[in-house]
Amino acid sequence: MKLTVIGCSGSFPGPDSACSCYLVEAEGFRVLLDLGSGALGPLQRHVDLADLDAVLLSHLHADHCLGWCDYYVVRRYHPQGAMPPIPVYGPANTVDRLSRASSLPGESSAIAEFIDFTTLRPSSFELGPFQVTVDRVNHPVETYAMRLAYDGRSVTYSGDTDECEELARLAADTDLLLADAAYLDGRDVQSGVHMTGRAAGEQAARAQAGRLVLTHIPPWTDAQRNLDAARTTYAGPVELARPHVTYSV
Repeated sequence: MKLTVIGCSGSFPGPDSACSCYLVEAEGFRVLLDLGSGALGPLQRHVDLADLDAVLLSHLHADHCLGWCDYYVVRRYHPQGAMPPIPVYGPANTVDRLSRASSLPGESSAIAEFIDFTTLRPSSFELGPFQVTVDRVNHPVETYAMRLAYDGRSVTYSGDTDECEELARLAADTDLLLADAAYLDGRDVQSGVHMTGRAAGEQAARAQAGRLVLTHIPPWTDAQRNLDAARTTYAGPVELARPHVTYSV
């Protein structure tokens, strides 16, 4: 299984990264975890846009889903002809959210014609060669963390979340935990939104994850401080997500 970071900036694209988007591959099957603002451009460095097999959307905030407005144009207007619907898994109202974002008031959107949509709920299901398990996590809107398992190995993506039992349970013994670390200790105090580096480390330690990769850090946050904080609570290997970095799991 291969994980490639496409975009990892939190809340809005940064000077060096698009928003959240991660490509997971096994046996030639390619699935995206989120498709946030600005991600479609760098994604093309790693895959032909016609070759994606499925998309999992953790939640419907713009920095996690609005790259779909760009991808819709590709699938509808490709010079070789419109592409067939692609499987998309997301929270309730995903299709309506993307349709409204891709059309002007008074216009109708055909985006639903290009999506084979499944509503996410806490569950496990097969997706290509992957066993996917999802659960609700601690964020102000309906948000899902995701675990993709293949051939005895697993990657767990937290989505946006504060610390919660659901994430620790979902990530138990995972080989790689890709964890939201948007908040900075001492500056960001609102609970139930994001984790700090320290909190992400605590979740990784509780889960006994094999590796921790911190992501969704906004451009206005000193990522090194979050990395240093994570190392105080998690003894395993930990690093910052970087665009175009690939992990073999």
